[in-house]
Amino acid sequence: MTAKILDGKALSAAMKGEIAAEVDEFKSRHGIVPAIAVVRAGDDPASVSYANQIQKAFQAAGMAFALHLLPATASQAKIQSLVRKLSRDRSVHGIMVQEPLPKGIDEEAVKAQIAAAKDVDGVTAVSMGLLAGGTGEFFAPATPAGGMEILKRSGVELKGKRAVVIGRSNIVGKPMALLMLHQHATVTICHSRTVNLPTVAREADILVAAIGRAKMVGADYVKPGAVVVDFGVNFVDGKMVGDVDFDVVKEIAGAITPVPGGTGPMTNIMLMKNVIAAARRQVA
Repeated sequence: MTAKILDGKALSAAMKGEIAAEVDEFKSRHGIVPAIAVVRAGDDPASVSYANQIQKAFQAAGMAFALHLLPATASQAKIQSLVRKLSRDRSVHGIMVQEPLPKGIDEEAVKAQIAAAKDVDGVTAVSMGLLAGGTGEFFAPATPAGGMEILKRSGVELKGKRAVVIGRSNIVGKPMALLMLHQHATVTICHSRTVNLPTVAREADILVAAIGRAKMVGADYVKPGAVVVDFGVNFVDGKMVGDVDFDVVKEIAGAITPVPGGTGPMTNIMLMKNVIAAARRQVA
């Protein structure tokens, strides 16, 4: 048996058209453009690359993008002041603070300055609390939201299923677990200290890998026919690979996201959808 490939690249391409149509409708109705402000302090190469990807995606969809760049020497007060200013700016609908921030900066204190209505990547304590409760208007982090969109559009049923998440980060593992719980899955969160991790993982109908270790999830982790969602981004000999040993696991799983081309392309798509949703709420 060879697994069905859950193609995030193809899905993201299809959804770009949907988003462009939503943007056109919003502009026609309100006369303004949904806009994101990205804050960066310093020039971390990965952050620079990601900001460029966001800018390209937003501009292609007819959305507004503004980069607010501070030097690596910027103080805590300076960074927080900028984020507070953007939170008050009615022309800005979503705010993203890029990490890592310079050494010595309290990242949580900076993120706390983002207005909840503009927290389009779900990084503040308010957003995380609302996500945990499953109530009110909140934004889930874009990466796990993209994984959920792949499952939804692929017809994967979560209700009553056993889901196992390997990884407990605040940006992928925990929110993915909560999002699946909201869809009535029975969810177990595992991590590097979980005893008998392969045995626990093999119980999953939906197995999520978000631990950041190249090809860690092998055949002994996967129940035959399971749906495997891989959020891993690792580089081995210059090649991007996931947390799942794809070539091995695809022969066991029922469906699997590849790396690259799986969950990755969906992140900016969900970020754009969050910004459009934020803009709608702010003009309502």
